[in-house]
Amino acid sequence: TLPLYYCCFTPYDDKFQGVHILFDKENVQDTLGETVAKAGKRQLRIAETEKYAHVTFFFNGGREDQFENEDRILVKSPKVPTYDLLPEMSAQEVTEKLVEVLNTGKEDMIILNFANGDMVGHTGVFSAICRAVAKVDKCVREVVETAVANDYVVLLTADHGNADHAYNADGSPNTAHSLNPVQFIVINAGVEHVKDGKLADVAPTILKLMGISQPEAMTGEPLV
Repeated sequence: TLPLYYCCFTPYDDKFQGVHILFDKENVQDTLGETVAKAGKRQLRIAETEKYAHVTFFFNGGREDQFENEDRILVKSPKVPTYDLLPEMSAQEVTEKLVEVLNTGKEDMIILNFANGDMVGHTGVFSAICRAVAKVDKCVREVVETAVANDYVVLLTADHGNADHAYNADGSPNTAHSLNPVQFIVINAGVEHVKDGKLADVAPTILKLMGISQPEAMTGEPLV
């Protein structure tokens, strides 16, 4: 007989008990959402289907359940084979629903993701990418103007590029994420300078602007 040792590569299902796991799920603590919830603040996550998990499950460190006072709005993405066929996706409906919430002023923090630049960028169809970016530009303007009118501070950024790099050097379509630096724009916060930084600095920046203490688990620094 061989001295075999069985183990799972990853925790496939919580129903599997007593098994050895090679790469167990990390229990991420003190995320931005958790910290805001502990401070007694309200928060909203809003996106269409393609990016809904990004503003909920992924943003909460792999947590499926909502935090206390965490609201969620899901807008269905259009049913098309590829998004170059409808580059505007559901950005308009997302914007309209968010504008309604902004005008109530009930949320202390809102996390919004527009899917167009990434999802249409992956198609590599330049004309569609241009339409997608134009639509997001229009929607962002409406969101920002409404937010500022309701005394919100607005932060605009991305975790990677895509639509900004539509062609490779040989002229072929580029469908992958780009490695270009992304912008980090602060609006209505009364700050004149925003420092260069990294993605880990975004959450500390938000907490500083909200007047909430940064947990020790966060290694980033505020950019304002």
